[in-house]
Amino acid sequence: MKLKDKKIVVVGLGRTGLAAAGFLHHQGARVLVSDTAGEKELGDAVGIVRGLGADIELGPHRTASFQNADLIVVSPGVSHTIAPIVQARERGIPVIGEIELASRFIEEPIIAVTGTNGKTTTTELIGSMLKNSGLKVFVGGNIGNPLIEYAAKKERTQIVVAEISSFQLDTTAAFRPRVCVLLNITADHLDRYPNFEAYTDSKIRIFKNQQAEDVAVLNGADPLVRAKTKQIKSQRLYFPTLGTDEQGAVLNGKRIILNLNKLKRIQSKIRFPHSAFRTQAYLDISKIRLRGRHNFENAAAASLAALAAGAKLEGIQNTLDRFKGLAHRLEHVATIKAVQYFNDSKATNVDGVAKALGCFSKPVLLIMGGRDEGADFRALEGLIRKHVKALIIMGEAAGLIRSALGQLKPTNVATSMKDAVSMAHRKAAPEDVVLLSPGCASFDWYNNYTERGDDFRRAVEEIKKKADGKF
Repeated sequence: MKLKDKKIVVVGLGRTGLAAAGFLHHQGARVLVSDTAGEKELGDAVGIVRGLGADIELGPHRTASFQNADLIVVSPGVSHTIAPIVQARERGIPVIGEIELASRFIEEPIIAVTGTNGKTTTTELIGSMLKNSGLKVFVGGNIGNPLIEYAAKKERTQIVVAEISSFQLDTTAAFRPRVCVLLNITADHLDRYPNFEAYTDSKIRIFKNQQAEDVAVLNGADPLVRAKTKQIKSQRLYFPTLGTDEQGAVLNGKRIILNLNKLKRIQSKIRFPHSAFRTQAYLDISKIRLRGRHNFENAAAASLAALAAGAKLEGIQNTLDRFKGLAHRLEHVATIKAVQYFNDSKATNVDGVAKALGCFSKPVLLIMGGRDEGADFRALEGLIRKHVKALIIMGEAAGLIRSALGQLKPTNVATSMKDAVSMAHRKAAPEDVVLLSPGCASFDWYNNYTERGDDFRRAVEEIKKKADGKF
């Protein structure tokens, strides 16, 4: 892909946009960055762009700038359907995202992980399994390290593992991962997509350019995933159940049973561990520190993807025995007077809340709320009746949640995270669980789910100090 002297507009100046601008500048492109935010809001990023010698336009996007471009690169936080981008595309100007741009400059095999929930945990598991098998790996994408940052580096690895969101898939064209993982598809981001079908179609784009020698790791227990992947060209590995003559992984108690004897090797420089495919093998998940069946399924999917990319069974088992889980994903924060407090701030949709509630047999005081993304909170009715002792709601979506679920259990509205945690603490009895699982985006009160989870953690730790007499 020749970029020298091309007029390229980068839309959005978050970390990804900034990294893309730097990469394009070093490739000799004439870069213009456009962001609707102001200079104060964007902070140091503005100075960095100017330091590159690139142009920058803040405030409303200027249509003329988009229509004079040779190429437009869209950050994942910016919708590819805004008017200036649509109009530029109508004039024949190519529009791609950072993932597509980066993939044009990456020769190493890419493992791409998508799905509504579980992407980050699965991506980290795969990366760890490959590293524990002696392979040199880059782990990034939507997980926090933009793929374009890897493309810009001179030092290369043997394989790239990338979490890919639906927003990133929307702006792919030739992107071809050698191994694709689709964990699940449930309603999410319906504030950005016109309907659920459009969101689903976005996820399926990950398989668009795969060929017969590539591998697709698919959730065989999800009817929608099966229906939407009937026409893909790649070899299919299913989890957590297998049909007749299917290959993949089965969850059986504390084991992942592997059936991969017919799998053809991918065309890469990485050798397959052939012995793993000649006969049935298994992995022990009795020591895994992740909560919930959904995380066992993530472990099965990760194991299949790692094996397809050259991991050894010993390396995979080592990861399953030692992986501690990630912050803000059913993270145990504290136990205070026999009440356990869990931070699940990453649960930004209804399905995430459902999976979290299913992990507990003890009464739950559930903290929900934030910015609604078109969720149907009524889908949680059965689980609320079964698991929840009291519901504490907050943020912009509080009214919607109260309307959908407030009649099922005692419900209170909190004015801050500290207020929500204090309410839950007062209502909790020994052996109860206090769970932050918002079911909403964080952008009403916070910049991201990490800030929200950290705020929850601080509030819990403050209560713990008081309980321990340290104040």
